[in-house]
Amino acid sequence: MRVLVTGGAGFIGSALVRFLVGTVGAEVLNVDKLTYAGNLASLKPVESALNYKFLRADICDRAAMNEAFETFRPNYVIHLAAESHVDRSITGAGEFIQTNIVGTFTMLEAARQYWDRLPAAQKAAFRMLHVSTDEVYGSLGSEGLFTETTPYDPSSPYSASKAGSDHLATAWQRTYGLPVIISNCSNNYGPYHFPEKLIPLVILNALEGKRLPVYGTGANVRDWLFVEDHARALLLIAQKGRPGEKYNIGGWNERQNIEVVTRICTIMDELHPDGAPHAKLIEYVADRPGHDARYAIDATKLRTELGWQAQENFESGIYKTVAWYLENAGWWQPLRNGVYSGERLGVLKKV
Repeated sequence: MRVLVTGGAGFIGSALVRFLVGTVGAEVLNVDKLTYAGNLASLKPVESALNYKFLRADICDRAAMNEAFETFRPNYVIHLAAESHVDRSITGAGEFIQTNIVGTFTMLEAARQYWDRLPAAQKAAFRMLHVSTDEVYGSLGSEGLFTETTPYDPSSPYSASKAGSDHLATAWQRTYGLPVIISNCSNNYGPYHFPEKLIPLVILNALEGKRLPVYGTGANVRDWLFVEDHARALLLIAQKGRPGEKYNIGGWNERQNIEVVTRICTIMDELHPDGAPHAKLIEYVADRPGHDARYAIDATKLRTELGWQAQENFESGIYKTVAWYLENAGWWQPLRNGVYSGERLGVLKKV
């Protein structure tokens, strides 16, 4: 098995690479531009493995992508590289359009050129998995779940750019026959998560005695998926999913944002009692523009067709996550000191 992973130094990508290299034993080429969110320290457990290679390159660079395909000769491509933080997309949408839409177009074209030239048996076995998000579906009310047939209704520049990339992937499968599969996942969490995201931000702010910002009333609902469960799902979809199909990946773990924050505070009270009660640090702040009320994934298709099931529930996963951050300051401290210190992002300014 030879797997080309884009964005493999990011949060989900590094979990996938660690799984593929360390657990599965696949040959992996990790292609990553190493933006602010790319961190090779997340790959230390596998960086010396003989079945792992790293290429620093931009997915928008067609020549570099062509060379990656021709020299590595993958039979699977799992495309994760993307700008992913909603708050950053609000104040800097251009990078999201370039990476998520133009970059995906470039990857599809490079994959198509490579696939077209493969011998018949290899051509039939080749698969490209385009990894996307449940945010493309927009906002749910208090009832219902996102399914694979839910109409797209993105609210943020980030989700709109991912919706656009999904449509490109679908078109390349229908027009050219390129065997592309799409996955749409719910909110991921777990070890090695960049500290601008809600869960690591709350853990680290609580550890440092800083305020714990909660947008609006904290009533917005997300469906939480442990990142290692997601990594297993991605390989399964790449291997057994049907080209042209979509598969939703969710953890069946709906929580209001305020519930997530207060649960982290309770775990911090147990594991780091010096700052207890950490809930005193909670501070409600102005809501995010275009903040979707609720996301919830129906992962029935993935479970019934491919046999996937999450191994972690939210209670077990969040406890492991808090404990990991408390034990791994060597990973996150350089990021807090030099890349992102916990400041509010995505605040609109008058133009």
